Amino acid sequence: MDIEFFRKIGKRLFKEINSRKPYLDKTSLGRGASGDITFPVDKLAEDIIIDEIEKEGFNTTIITEERGIKIVEGSNLIFIIDPIDGSRNAVSGIPFFSTSIAFADGGNIKNLKTGYIINLINSDEFWAIREEGAFLNGERIKTKSEEKPLIISFEVSNPDLIGEDILPLFKMATRVRCFGSTALDLAYLSMGAVSLFITPTPSRIFDFSAGILIAKEAGAVVTNISGNPIENLPVQITTKTTLLVSANENIHKKALSILNLD
Repeated sequence: MDIEFFRKIGKRLFKEINSRKPYLDKTSLGRGASGDITFPVDKLAEDIIIDEIEKEGFNTTIITEERGIKIVEGSNLIFIIDPIDGSRNAVSGIPFFSTSIAFADGGNIKNLKTGYIINLINSDEFWAIREEGAFLNGERIKTKSEEKPLIISFEVSNPDLIGEDILPLFKMATRVRCFGSTALDLAYLSMGAVSLFITPTPSRIFDFSAGILIAKEAGAVVTNISGNPIENLPVQITTKTTLLVSANENIHKKALSILNLD
């Protein structure tokens, strides 16, 4: 599937969201399939994406955070969509949120074919196609090669769940950040701005699918926090996993050693 299709969606999202500014509306529209509150900005973004997919007539299953799953029998092609990753940032007025769209040509994470993330504040586009590399606005990107982490970013589903076991990991780095958008965490790691990303609580398939493909194509090492690969996890709405994503193998080994898991 041509990356220009994803970029067409991204351009429409950026234009409509920044002209209509639905993120200023904090009205709850109920809870989506993921269990999180759906805000008007979530619904608008999801409607735009699904509209574009349906206009093209793609015979694919669609997994999306708000509506859930639309299964097309007999098709092993799957879109995985997070319409707004960082919804809470958006409705709180924090300018750090994105859209994440992944496409798989099989039923496991290893079958991710295309990943696309757009920063909905500055229109930066990150994408990757399996075995073809990772890109930012059309320019190839790579992760950091340095062994000393400069910035570690992390996400947790609830601040109460930040375990003491990951705190020693933060001492590896010069700075630690919690930005509020897993997709953008992974995107900026892919371009070398972040050295390591960890989420010690299970991340949902919508949040990480596009980002981990981009990160891997940029040279990152991706496992769960136990150091186990995630490639054989199923592409399903219920799939969740912890994540440890490092800019290179040396940082990953050091992180696992600090976590006493290596």
